[in-house]
Amino acid sequence: MTTTHSLILLIIPILCVAINAQKHDIITKSCIHASYPSICLRTLSSYSGAATTLTDLAQASVKITLSQARGTTTFLSNLKDKSNGREQGALADCVDQMGDSVEELSKTLSALQHLRRGGDFRWQMSNAETWVSAALTNEETCVDGFKEIDGKIRSDVRRRITNVARVTSNALYLINLLDDSVGKKLTSVPKY
Repeated sequence: MTTTHSLILLIIPILCVAINAQKHDIITKSCIHASYPSICLRTLSSYSGAATTLTDLAQASVKITLSQARGTTTFLSNLKDKSNGREQGALADCVDQMGDSVEELSKTLSALQHLRRGGDFRWQMSNAETWVSAALTNEETCVDGFKEIDGKIRSDVRRRITNVARVTSNALYLINLLDDSVGKKLTSVPKY
C-alpha cells in the first residue's frame, strides 16, 4: 500500500466523525425549541440522509412524518377490518383523515424539495406550512372521533395518532424555522 492510500484510509474515518458531529450539532440546535424536543432529536438523529441545512432537516422531518402517517393509515385500516359498529365508523373516518394527511404531507415534501429563493420561496413556504397544519388538524380530528368509544381500540388509535401528531408538530416547527431563516445554512438558530 502506498503512503497516499494509507493517508486516505486514515482521513476517511476522521471525515465521517466530523460529518456526523456536524449533523448532530445542527439537529441539536434545531430541535432544542421544538414542540417535542426529545422526539425531534431521536427521529432526526436516526435519519440516514444528509442534514447540513435547515432545508435538509425540514425535508427529513416531513419524510419521517409521512412514513409514520402511512404506517398509521395501514394500522388503522387493519383495525377497521377487525372491528364493528361505532368503532368501525370511527376507524373509517380516521383512515380517510389520515389519507388526507398523507396527501398533504406529500405535497409539503414536494414543495420543500423544489424550493426556490425569491418571490416563489415565500409562496412555497406558505403552502408547506398550510399543508402540514392541515395534516395536524386531520390527526387531531381523528382522535376526537374516538371520544365516545372506550376500550383497547381507542387507546391504540390514540397512541398511534398522538405519535404521528407529535412528529407532525415538529415538522411544522422546522418548516417555520426554515421560513424564518430563509433557507440559510444553520450557523445560528433564531431564538424564540
